Amino acid sequence: MKTILVVEDERKIAQLARDYLENAGYQVFTADDGREALAAFRNSRPDLIVLDLGLPQVDGLDVTRAVRRDSNVPIVIVTARGEESDRLVGLELGADDYLVKPFSPKELVARVRAVLRRAENAPEPSGLIRAGEVELDLPRMRVTAAGRAVEVTPTEFQLLAALARQPGRIFTRAQLLDALHGVAFESYERAIDAHIKNLRRKLEPDPRAPRYLLTVYGVGYKFTDDTNDK
Repeated sequence: MKTILVVEDERKIAQLARDYLENAGYQVFTADDGREALAAFRNSRPDLIVLDLGLPQVDGLDVTRAVRRDSNVPIVIVTARGEESDRLVGLELGADDYLVKPFSPKELVARVRAVLRRAENAPEPSGLIRAGEVELDLPRMRVTAAGRAVEVTPTEFQLLAALARQPGRIFTRAQLLDALHGVAFESYERAIDAHIKNLRRKLEPDPRAPRYLLTVYGVGYKFTDDTNDK
């Protein structure tokens, strides 16, 4: 049974999250401040953390920093509507997804399932990345989509590989820049937009209605996680 640590100082929200996650088949621990969250994380080593950013004692961003120093456990951060900057910082620190309050507990369960599914995906063998109809041959730097060869530049290939390795994960522009270390690339975040546009033109059946490279408005980009039946 997968274990979830829910860190939330509003008890009604914490209990609601716990009830829905337990009904979905998870074992749930709770903490209501940052210090308790770090102690619970070290003691229980959960499979995923649902983490409110607005915590007493130690805030959620500091909890994320501390957890990321020694663990890659998936983290779903929770923010208030006015905390867009904190949401971006949380993703920069290595959070895997986010929810904005008020949120549906059913959406929370769906997000948790999706993040855990991504975390459980085994690395692709033989230097291949497969995500639905898209396949990347890493040693040869070749891309195919639905069996069609797609010509991309080295920068575009590295950008696509970073996204396709973790379908559904939201990447900020700065994180995608980090993934391009070692590649000749403009050192400003908005350059990512131009390369995504070029990739869509080459990869997507209809670049105006992308299936693979999706925009997460106000945050960045993700490769679709709807890949199971494609």
